[in-house]
Amino acid sequence: MRTRTSLTALAVAGASAVALAACSSGTTTGTTSPSSAGESTAAITGTVNVFAAASLQESFTTLKKQFEAAHPGVTITPNFGASSALATGITQGQPADVFASASQTTMDAVIKAGGAASSTPFARNVGEIAVPAANPANIASVNDLAKPGVKVAVCQAQVPCGGIATKVFANAKITVTPVSQEADVKAVLTKVSLGEVDAGIVYLTDVKSAGDKVKGIEIPADVNASTTYPIAALTKAANPTAAQAFVDYVLSPEGMAVLKAGGFASP
Repeated sequence: MRTRTSLTALAVAGASAVALAACSSGTTTGTTSPSSAGESTAAITGTVNVFAAASLQESFTTLKKQFEAAHPGVTITPNFGASSALATGITQGQPADVFASASQTTMDAVIKAGGAASSTPFARNVGEIAVPAANPANIASVNDLAKPGVKVAVCQAQVPCGGIATKVFANAKITVTPVSQEADVKAVLTKVSLGEVDAGIVYLTDVKSAGDKVKGIEIPADVNASTTYPIAALTKAANPTAAQAFVDYVLSPEGMAVLKAGGFASP
């Protein structure tokens, strides 16, 4: 008959053998199994249609290049435009995987329509006056935009940058009658750079991206307005895995560095 002591010794020996076998097979307690690890690190492929606000064009073009370099099997296809127009396109069924809006209001319209479950803020922008490089109208402050004969361009009222202009004029307590209301902020910037208007209300980031084509006139903080940019992977995304991966990249430290370099602030 085996004693209690000998049975205990056998049990300990058996447990040791199991532990040694586990070590020799490369399995470690508390880690992901090889099969699930393979699934989590599987290469993503395909096309990701990214609908993004026009003011994100420069930064998102850089993010596209970096993301594609990190994921050779993925192609990012951007569609830049007014956030309101992009939101309408998404709710009407245009093929899109990711939406990056220049306002929470337009994102909320997409969420309400079932286009996205939720969104995450990733950047903030403020208004700035853009004037032609030579500044022929001698614009020096926001109040100069209300002077007779000064030609001002803004975005259409439903576009986020149009909302920024409306708030700035209200905060400054001035009345401005724009000569042009454009479809998006890049169209306003083009009007200014070509000298077709004396000034335009755009974003700080747009003045920065335009380089020496325009001159920026800062709007005082107590008069200025800002907007927060949210991003979401869409519920009807044809490539949901790659779409979420791109969203995660935008929200990553690498993505934030690109946005900061473009003049965006943290949300």
